[in-house]
Amino acid sequence: MGAFLQRSLTMKNEPEQSGRLASLDALRGFDMFWIVGGEGLVFALAGFSSRPVFAWAEHQMRHVPWEGFVFYDMIFPLFLFIAGISLPFSIAKRKRLGESPKTIYWHLVRRLLLLLLLGAIYNGLLRFDFVHQRYASVLGRIGLAWFFAAVIVMNTSLRGQIIWFIGSLLSYWAAMKLIPVPGFGAGVLTPEGNLCAFIDQKLLPGSFCCYRFGDNEGILGTLPAVSTALLGVLTGHLLMSGNSRLSGLKKGLILFGTGLALLVLGKSWGLVFPIIKNLWTSSYVLYAGGWSLLLLSVFYLLIDVWKIKAWSLPFAVIGLNSITIYLLFDRIIDFGKMSQFFFAGIIRLIHEPFQPVVSAAGLIICVWALLYLLYRKRIFLKV
Repeated sequence: MGAFLQRSLTMKNEPEQSGRLASLDALRGFDMFWIVGGEGLVFALAGFSSRPVFAWAEHQMRHVPWEGFVFYDMIFPLFLFIAGISLPFSIAKRKRLGESPKTIYWHLVRRLLLLLLLGAIYNGLLRFDFVHQRYASVLGRIGLAWFFAAVIVMNTSLRGQIIWFIGSLLSYWAAMKLIPVPGFGAGVLTPEGNLCAFIDQKLLPGSFCCYRFGDNEGILGTLPAVSTALLGVLTGHLLMSGNSRLSGLKKGLILFGTGLALLVLGKSWGLVFPIIKNLWTSSYVLYAGGWSLLLLSVFYLLIDVWKIKAWSLPFAVIGLNSITIYLLFDRIIDFGKMSQFFFAGIIRLIHEPFQPVVSAAGLIICVWALLYLLYRKRIFLKV
């Protein structure tokens, strides 16, 4: 197992530079920022000030109970979307280096197994409480969706990948609408009556999250998650295109326009197949994908096309070690206590209502300082 982990988690002296898009690292860091302290800062600001803008921002940082969409519901699919973008670059590079299909497949399987293992450890596997262990996980879903998307990329053309993207969304819609659930019937999308929950109850051991009838990273919902990764794959093909007629500006505008189109399509589909993150509905894939494309277009144009990069360094520092900080944050390192240790004196000098804001900002500083140390040492843990 030690050799397995050593080969799968590589500690590199520097990020890969060949064909690397700096905007992807920055966007990944922007995405992770909200998980590792950004949301806490928004909550603190909302508690300090009664201004409507802070109340609105706080609302955007809380997942909707079931149907609907807020900013925080985009964090997970955005990360998976970015992982999908990297796939065409990664596989093309391995083929260019002369790796055989067998070697590439072994890399895919190894990465999948490692992400499943890390996800289980994150959920408490080392407590050995297997009855109450949650086996589905965020990292597990990323691993599975990324793996199946990679297999599709390895075995199909661009046209085939588009067919898989659309077919997965339509197949999932058909299954959720047409397959009856005992005691509820077909097409029920309530927490207790949907098909995903029924399958999880029958096939998925352990405890569930984040609704008690099924797991929001459960079995059937992995199918549309593959489409999220494939949307990233299709985006990656556009970005790596050598077509001389497609300048960086045109690519950015295509990303922006496609994002707007997906927002409209997702919202329209949501009228008959509601946008529900816990079920990863097909309309949710398109709607979250639309916002992901809009964000990517802004980051890509600013950083990779117009070379306005200085502002993105704080996000890139996070993005280059995203899995590292995800595993460390609160599970291994209590950054809240670290913030209190380093900033307790300053916090006491601040007017009491503003102290939570300073404490939350201190936590972000501690997180970023650790990641910046790794960045300066050129240490990047890759799965």
